[in-house]
Amino acid sequence: MTQSLNLSRRGFVIGAASAAAGLTLGMRLPVATAAMADAAQPDEVNAWVVVKPDDTIVVRVARSEMGQGTLTGLAQLVAEELECDWSKVTTEYPTPGTNLKRNRIWQSYSTGGSRGIRESHEYVRMGGATAREMLIQAAAQEWGVKPAECRAENSIITHTASGKKVSFGKVAAAAGKLPVPEGVKLKDPKDWKIAGKPLKRLDTADKLTGKQVYGIDLKLPGMLNAAIKDCPVFGGKLASFDDSTVKTMPGVKAVVRVGDSAVAVVAQTWWQAKTALDALPIVWDNGPNEKVSSASIGEFLKEGLTAEKAAVGNQNGDALGAIAKATKKYEAVYGYPYQNHATMEPMNATALWTQDRCDVWCPTQNGEAALAACSEAADLPQAQCDVTKIHLGGGFGRRGAFHDYVRQAVLIAKQMPGTPVKLIWSREEDMLHGAYHPITQCKLSAGLDEKGDIVGLHIRLSGQSILASVAPERMANGVDPVAFQTFQPKGEHAISYSFPNLLIEHAMRNPHVPPGFWRGVNANHNAIYTECFIDELAYEAKQDPLEFRRKLLKNHPKNLAVLNAVAERAGWGKPAAPGVYRGLAHCTAFGSHIAGCAEVSVTDGKLKVHRIVAATDCGYAVNPQQIEAQVEGSFVYGLSAALYGEITIKDGRVEQENFDTYQVMRIDEMPEVETIVMPSGGFWGGVGEPTIAVAAPAVLNAIFAATGKRIRTLPLRHHDLKTA
Repeated sequence: MTQSLNLSRRGFVIGAASAAAGLTLGMRLPVATAAMADAAQPDEVNAWVVVKPDDTIVVRVARSEMGQGTLTGLAQLVAEELECDWSKVTTEYPTPGTNLKRNRIWQSYSTGGSRGIRESHEYVRMGGATAREMLIQAAAQEWGVKPAECRAENSIITHTASGKKVSFGKVAAAAGKLPVPEGVKLKDPKDWKIAGKPLKRLDTADKLTGKQVYGIDLKLPGMLNAAIKDCPVFGGKLASFDDSTVKTMPGVKAVVRVGDSAVAVVAQTWWQAKTALDALPIVWDNGPNEKVSSASIGEFLKEGLTAEKAAVGNQNGDALGAIAKATKKYEAVYGYPYQNHATMEPMNATALWTQDRCDVWCPTQNGEAALAACSEAADLPQAQCDVTKIHLGGGFGRRGAFHDYVRQAVLIAKQMPGTPVKLIWSREEDMLHGAYHPITQCKLSAGLDEKGDIVGLHIRLSGQSILASVAPERMANGVDPVAFQTFQPKGEHAISYSFPNLLIEHAMRNPHVPPGFWRGVNANHNAIYTECFIDELAYEAKQDPLEFRRKLLKNHPKNLAVLNAVAERAGWGKPAAPGVYRGLAHCTAFGSHIAGCAEVSVTDGKLKVHRIVAATDCGYAVNPQQIEAQVEGSFVYGLSAALYGEITIKDGRVEQENFDTYQVMRIDEMPEVETIVMPSGGFWGGVGEPTIAVAAPAVLNAIFAATGKRIRTLPLRHHDLKTA
């Protein structure tokens, strides 16, 4: 079995190496042995571009594609500098094992925080630019002319004086032997011809035709399948199981313990494994958390709102003193629940373990983290492991910091040496063992003067710290900066208003339910708290919500610009359709400035979101069409969370196990979305996550305008929306 798999993989390597003959700029193909890797390794110049003899361009991208268009956007940036024929561009993933061997030449493999393009744009562009110069130099040497007399365009190199032409593919082999040029200059974005254009995504066709293989689809010779159950109470363990009745069921190969808390069945097919697992008698040791409930967690967080000690994330002036002396004082308490990522593709990974090597194939948002998880579980050095990344059927943060599914797959494969084993979580397992959007509460207090202007604002957050759970080394003196997204004094999550006196604090309260990065992360609830409370203050001061915000935005021109853009497009200040009401929200998140205006109606308590106008200034727009798609998708995700998203805890475990109890928006609920892409240049902001933050507060503010009711906790399905 092992031999047939190795031969198959060797065949893949040889085929790929043959197809890639020509200029290979920097990657070892995924292979079974180091010897095979060395044999297949051609001369390399840099990591980003392969030019095949037929002029096909392969752009190598370390970041992950999970529907957000990162592959296409990064390929556009490389192709722009390369001056190649876009119609011949394809992409592929280099493995993190190869990256390790090459001293992390591709740098970060992490795809999250809307950083795929904004953190890697410079060095991937340089990869394309240096490859272009090498191709030009190779052609110039062949012709006996100076490189400065030649130019590249549309995958053709032309000698300007003589008119001689040659395609990239014909000089690629010679170019691959040249030294890497230094001092290559990147293009000014105003001169872009490929980047900055609304080009079609490179991965769409395969997804539409069913050609795209996801991790859950992967098949390898001799592969077995595994289903798993982990203790449903976080912190609990597996006490015992009795496999006597299931190990003889059809297709079953093994019943194995996985770590301290899980048991898996390995079988010929996944359905056979799941059927046997469902019939397996299991005894759980639920541990110390089996009495925890949503109610007890809520009380735990409530205590943090008035606790004496809290971490300060932003402060200027004397907010508490200013509020105490104010003409009018105003206060509100908000709350935000746990929410699941609920990716369409549940967690899965395929692992092949032997005593001297371990390979994993999986969807991951961070190939290097997956490699580390593989190495740890395999009890092998990372140099003897590798991870082949596959397109993700959804990520949203779940497949970023947490690779529990990779560890489990490897631990199972260790008990089946030499046999590839594909582990697939059931939908129920996926819902019960997430790393959820953190639960928080927030108390906001403000003081207004006789003119209705804010003289002081105090925000006290109480809730979980993601970093304390997943990356404690990133804590700063016990402070979690992620908790202050959209509240920070400066940077990519800076607060977008100026207050004369301000105090923002976080009382860390960490229940036993694991938190994780969730699309938009803490910006989601923090924007609700700020934008809804600002709206409350505007009405309290008897001022128009737009004009009230404008006064606070005098020192924030980019925020003011996006807010004005949506207000103008939506027709703020002009009558809406009968029964339709509007609400505003804006913030700075993930380095971008975004705003939204929602139009809703509420009829007999039933909400209808008719339209959302959104504006985003992300600095540079690599693919405007894809930005529009991301904004639209962010509203699907954000509104699903606002309308329905809630994970509740009973007896220490999650109550929601499938989509019948964890709803998402249906297509008939989706509003019309109008996107204004208004890049102002000079910075690189994110796209995939920021706009989520304005979805819920814009709708909540519109609901108040329609009904007179302030909704301060989500999801909306719990609230009576009939007019107050």
